[in-house]
Amino acid sequence: MDLKITPFFFFFFFFALLISVTKALDPCASQSDGSQDLSIIPTYSKCSPFSPPKADSWVTTVLNMASKDPARVNYLSTLVAQKTTSAPIASGQQVLNIANYVVRLKLGTPGQLMFMVLDTSNDIAWAPCSGCTGCSATTFLTNSSTTYKSLDCSVPECAQARGLSCPATGSPGANECFFNQSYGGDSSFSATLVQDALRLGNDVIPKYSFGCINSISGGSVPSQGLLGLGRGSMSLLSQSGSLYSGVFSYCLPSFKSYYFSGSLKLGPAGQPKSIRTTPLLRNPHRPSLYYVNLTGITVGRVPVPIAPELLAFNPNTGAGTIIDSGTVITRFVQPVYTALRDEFRKQVQGTFSSLGAFDTCFAATNEAVAPTITFQFTGLKLTLPLENSLIHSSSGSVACLAMAAAPNNVNSVLNVIANLQQQNLRILFDVANSVVGIARENCN
Repeated sequence: MDLKITPFFFFFFFFALLISVTKALDPCASQSDGSQDLSIIPTYSKCSPFSPPKADSWVTTVLNMASKDPARVNYLSTLVAQKTTSAPIASGQQVLNIANYVVRLKLGTPGQLMFMVLDTSNDIAWAPCSGCTGCSATTFLTNSSTTYKSLDCSVPECAQARGLSCPATGSPGANECFFNQSYGGDSSFSATLVQDALRLGNDVIPKYSFGCINSISGGSVPSQGLLGLGRGSMSLLSQSGSLYSGVFSYCLPSFKSYYFSGSLKLGPAGQPKSIRTTPLLRNPHRPSLYYVNLTGITVGRVPVPIAPELLAFNPNTGAGTIIDSGTVITRFVQPVYTALRDEFRKQVQGTFSSLGAFDTCFAATNEAVAPTITFQFTGLKLTLPLENSLIHSSSGSVACLAMAAAPNNVNSVLNVIANLQQQNLRILFDVANSVVGIARENCN
C-alpha cells in the first residue's frame, strides 16, 4: 500500500518535531532517566518564576543571600539546643527566608503549580493559601481543589507538628489545627494544618499534610512555600511511606548558572551506582537534621590543628556537623574557622581584605597558589574544587575564601556544610540505611 504524505501529515510531523526539539533545548526542563527526577532551580535564575533582586552581578546576589546566613545558623543552633522530639511547625523568619533553591510541584486536585523552597533541615511543607493577607499573588486556591481537607487539632499530625495538644475546652473536632507564630521581632504569620494531594512529577501522595498560610504581617514576605526534606515525622520522606524508600538525592547548580537547573531524585531508582558514603548520625532531640561525622580538615597537604571536641558529635548539646541546603556558605564554630582561615592565609600569603561575609580576600592574580580544602568524614574525603571554595568579586580582580565563622552566641556549637560548597556534587541521603553519599557531577 502506498503511503501518501498529505499537507496535514507534514504539518503534524513538523509540529511534533518542533515540540521535541524545544523540550530538548529547554535548560529548565526536568531531565528524566526513568527515575523520579525534578528540576532544582536557583531562585534568581532564568528558570525561576520569581523576579531577581536588582544587583550588578551574581556575586552581589550571593553576598546578599549570605548576609542572611547568621540568622539561619542561629535558628539551626536554637533547634539543636531544644530538648524535645517535636519540631515546631513554624520556626520563624529564618525558615521562610531561605529562598536559595526551589522545586516545581503541584498541590490539590486538579494540580496547581507551586514553587517551593528546598529545605533539608525542616520537615513540614508550607504554602501560601487563597485569601491570605500579606501573601504574594501566587497562592494555593483551596476552593479549587476537590481533595482539600482542613485538619482539626485532635489528629496526631497536629501534635507532631506543633508539639502541643488540643485545648482543654470545646469539642476536639471543632478546633482547627491553628498556629499564630511571631518572628523577626515585629512580624507574625498564622496558618492551619491541612491535607491535600501532593504531586511530584508523575507521583501523587494523596493525603499530604502541610501548613496553609492564612496571613503574614510585618517584615519580608516569602514569595513561595517550603518543602521539608528532613527526616522527621512530617517530612516528605515520612509522609510518602514506602514510595521513595527513605532515599533522595540532589545536585545543586552553581549560582552562576543563570540558564540552567539542577535535579532532585526521589527514590532508589536512578541514583549513582557507585558512590562513597559516610554514616548519618541521629540526634534524638532534633531527629530532622542530617548530622555527619566530620573528623578533620586539610588545607593543601596540611592537616588543620583542631581540637577533637570542636568537631565531635554530641546529641546532648547539639554539637557536630550537619549538611544543610538552606545555608549559603559553610560555617564553622569560631575556633575551627580561625584555624582553617589562618592556614589558608599562610599558604596564599600577601595582603587580605574583607568583602561582605568573607574576611579572607586577596588579589586574584595570586589564586594559582590557593590551596584546595578537603573535608574528612568517616569513610569519605571530599576535596572541594576551587569553584566551591573561592568566590570572586564582580570585577574578577579579587578572590575570597567562601567560608565563614558561625555566629558567636551561647548555642554556637554547630558546623554547617552549606549549599555553595555542595554545588556540582550529587548529595545522596539514604535514611533507610543511615548514610550520606557524595559524588562529583555536573549539575548544570
